[in-house]
Amino acid sequence: MKGKRLGVIIGIALILGGWVGPSLTAELKIGFVDIQRAVNECSAGKEAKKILTKEMEKFQRLIIEKQRELQAMKESLEKQAPMLNPEARAAKEKEYQAKLREFQRWGEDNQNEVNQKRIEMERNISLGLQKVIKKLGEDEGYALVLEKNENIVLFASKSIDLTDRVIKLFDAQKK
Repeated sequence: MKGKRLGVIIGIALILGGWVGPSLTAELKIGFVDIQRAVNECSAGKEAKKILTKEMEKFQRLIIEKQRELQAMKESLEKQAPMLNPEARAAKEKEYQAKLREFQRWGEDNQNEVNQKRIEMERNISLGLQKVIKKLGEDEGYALVLEKNENIVLFASKSIDLTDRVIKLFDAQKK
């Protein structure tokens, strides 16, 4: 992965450094897009965030409800424990532990489900954004459009930042 990044950086440096030829670099049009910002700021991204927030709120309410049930079960067990024979106490404790494990698994499963939905929504939006970026690049004659990433693009002038335009084009096509 690092070798690929290094190759991209060296290739860009060669082009920008004029090693390819002055006539080619004079016509070279380069831009960049901050994909993560575009995903977060486009209307589809904002809508996805609202949906996920509602699901998380619902999930949190269910967690609180299930925790109350478990707490009530534990308190009942603690009150009854002195009056129960050892077998009955062990059975009640085993039942409580099973419910606790079930709750923990349920919580993990629901959290994973919400994370999967978030990943899928972001992936779908990113794919749509990439189509818009490709069309913009082709229509306006860009030789290169990079994804803004601090590990690859260490500096880029704001004048070649296409993110706001990509967000507007993406939102316009969705309407």
